[in-house]
Amino acid sequence: MDQGSEMGSISIPDVPLKSSNRRMPVLGLGTAASPFSGSETTKLAILEAMKLGYRHFDTATLYQTEQPLGDAIAEALSTGIIKSRDELFIASKLWCSDAHRELVVPALQKSLENLQLEYIDLYVIHWPVSSKPGSYEFPIKKEDFLPMDFKSVWEAMEECQNLGYTKAIGVSNFSCKKLGDILATAKIPPAANQVSFLKKYL
Repeated sequence: MDQGSEMGSISIPDVPLKSSNRRMPVLGLGTAASPFSGSETTKLAILEAMKLGYRHFDTATLYQTEQPLGDAIAEALSTGIIKSRDELFIASKLWCSDAHRELVVPALQKSLENLQLEYIDLYVIHWPVSSKPGSYEFPIKKEDFLPMDFKSVWEAMEECQNLGYTKAIGVSNFSCKKLGDILATAKIPPAANQVSFLKKYL
């Protein structure tokens, strides 16, 4: 992807990710939908996007789209839509209920199982808060919110990269102050800060 991905006759630029040897196409397909469209519909939409030239796909545990994305990748490889997994840039997110030191690595391992992949290209903390373990819902119930231990959670994210489960790690929806909390102790700095239009939990 060093020269940018091709979409038809249009070249999609990509950018390097810090602390990683990966480059990220600046145009990608997000797989979040409310309500959830269903696994088969999601898989077919992803396959059509691949045929058009999309190579960057964004998913998350919360979206329930990791498995259909994984199925689409497997089908695209078997049918020749893509020649190699290396053509793709796959990003996923750690949900708040898994944002606890001991749960981070197992959460990514589960995501990899759903995606049928050995690694992803970018793994980010979905929101700068933790919540009661075991609950995967949005909005989060007020009584389930917990303060995030930024130091220990980020250490677990760094472990994910060191283990080779992800090529890069980052955050999502973090304010400058909360980014500072991560950077104060980080051995591997965040490669990205994905920001959505929702700011309720910043």
